[in-house]
Amino acid sequence: MTSASASFDDQPRAPHALAGAMVGVLAAAVAIGAAQVAAGLTVPQSSPVIAVGQAAIDLTPTPVKDFAISAFGANDKTVLLGGILVVLALYAAVVGMLAVRRLAFGMWGLAIFAFIGLAAALTRPDSTPGYVVPTLVGAAAGAFALARLTRAATRLGPPPARTRSRGRPDLPFPEQPSPDLSVPDLSAPDLPAPDLPAPDLPAPELPAPWDAEPVPSTAAAESGEAPAYSFTYLSNPDDQGPPRGPARRQFLVASGVAAAAAAAGTLVGRELITRRNVSQARAALRFPRPAVPAPPLPPGTDLKIPGLSSFITPNGSFYRVDTALLLPQVDPATWQLRIHGMVQREVTINFAELLKRPLIEDYLTLTCVSDPVGGPYVGNAKWLGASLATLIRQARPLAGADQLLCTSVDGFTSGTPLQVVLDGRDALLAVAMNGTALPVEHGFPARMVVPGLYGYVSATKWVTDIEVTTFASASAYWAQRGWSQQGPIKTESRIDVPFGGASLATGRTAVAGVAWAQHKGIAAVEVRVDGGPWHEARLAAVPDIDTWRQWVWEWPATPGSHLLEARATDATGYTQTAFQAQPPPNGASGYPSAQVTVRSS
Repeated sequence: MTSASASFDDQPRAPHALAGAMVGVLAAAVAIGAAQVAAGLTVPQSSPVIAVGQAAIDLTPTPVKDFAISAFGANDKTVLLGGILVVLALYAAVVGMLAVRRLAFGMWGLAIFAFIGLAAALTRPDSTPGYVVPTLVGAAAGAFALARLTRAATRLGPPPARTRSRGRPDLPFPEQPSPDLSVPDLSAPDLPAPDLPAPDLPAPELPAPWDAEPVPSTAAAESGEAPAYSFTYLSNPDDQGPPRGPARRQFLVASGVAAAAAAAGTLVGRELITRRNVSQARAALRFPRPAVPAPPLPPGTDLKIPGLSSFITPNGSFYRVDTALLLPQVDPATWQLRIHGMVQREVTINFAELLKRPLIEDYLTLTCVSDPVGGPYVGNAKWLGASLATLIRQARPLAGADQLLCTSVDGFTSGTPLQVVLDGRDALLAVAMNGTALPVEHGFPARMVVPGLYGYVSATKWVTDIEVTTFASASAYWAQRGWSQQGPIKTESRIDVPFGGASLATGRTAVAGVAWAQHKGIAAVEVRVDGGPWHEARLAAVPDIDTWRQWVWEWPATPGSHLLEARATDATGYTQTAFQAQPPPNGASGYPSAQVTVRSS
């Protein structure tokens, strides 16, 4: 009796994983493009990518933020956005691979991302109900693109097939052995079977969807048995779909349309946001002559040593450290500042009224608390602005108030000690920097500048609200994350030349840098080599005590590897400490140093 076997492959073959990943990434790109357009038509900061990025900044542990600032500097936000897009692309690729297997899985993945975008947008300090619009629009566009692309991708796979093998061609299905249930006749003689010729049977007509041409089984032919045939048929004749060539073309066309839609949405969204750019309004501003001009710079303010930081830091080189992923575009025509809280009367002032007040011009150095020893986050500029103390006194603070909780247009807050603002120093509500209107990245149209305090407690950009309160009842952004509530600047210095790792020639070499102790002033700077005795440096002139000060020491360099260190002493007699401390929670400390090599002549 001929044996037969049957094999089945009932699982449909899914499209290639690469096609699924492409489906997810393209759908995500369409979603982002549509969301950009919606954000451009509503609130630029409500873009899901920006909202998620801002939430990431807020939720990132302080040590990670410090690492990002020290490692990437002014490019930290670009790196963050790039990282968010990479993570989004990987997530979208997974969603796409799930969607081509079952669309519902992909839709759930998209819904999870939309939920994250909504949560990030609605938890922004300045959020409004309109912040949900871009995320919802993006999610709808992404869902539509995902469904269409998934449909096109699933056509790339071959139709599901099943294969059966049978022993004899004259049966439409495989022959199965059956048990012999007859009772043998013991009385019958044992006669040989007649030798009859095999009938010449025609090949069976196989009903659809069997293949028309059966293929003989090689094993059966070699054994001499009746030839076995295998037939492939579709589980459903209607599932054959279009040929692979047209399916591939349809998928490529759908992918191209999605990519074009994503690019168009991104470009249109960027254009809509750019139309809100305030560059024209900034360029059109004209400032009145200051009521109190800056003091003239005395001779010798700038030592003009190659590589040494200039006394005035150009706007384009001034450090920038803030939490804004998207620079706020604040029209001066709509800007206003509200002073309220523990006051006898609230004060609200607009930009035109601000420019009518007596303006003060002064050279002031700003320092970021994140600046490591010898770091770049310090700069000196000529600022123009109204007296912040006069504005606060106009509101008449109540007894017991000790903090100004200052809020930016993007929701960032800083806590400034009230007494410092009122003690007579040039605390300004600044409108100009180095003779021009504030750059947008530095707070246009108005920001705070308070000498003697680190920027995180004194230099709020794009400021629109000042609440007179107490440190006990309100904590600002960085104070909530473990930084000190009050941030007086430490006496510090920096070696600009020679830079660490430099190779020098023997002979007299200028060792130069800057030192700062805002609102105390720098009285002396000293330099030592390889832990030896301290040598007093020559100081440049300064207009007042609120700026940094250049210094230089002529070093008779000798061959070998040497460690240069510096320290500053302020006008109160305090000398910069050798104790090494990282920036958190109240600023770095320690001697700046530079390891150099002097070549033998």
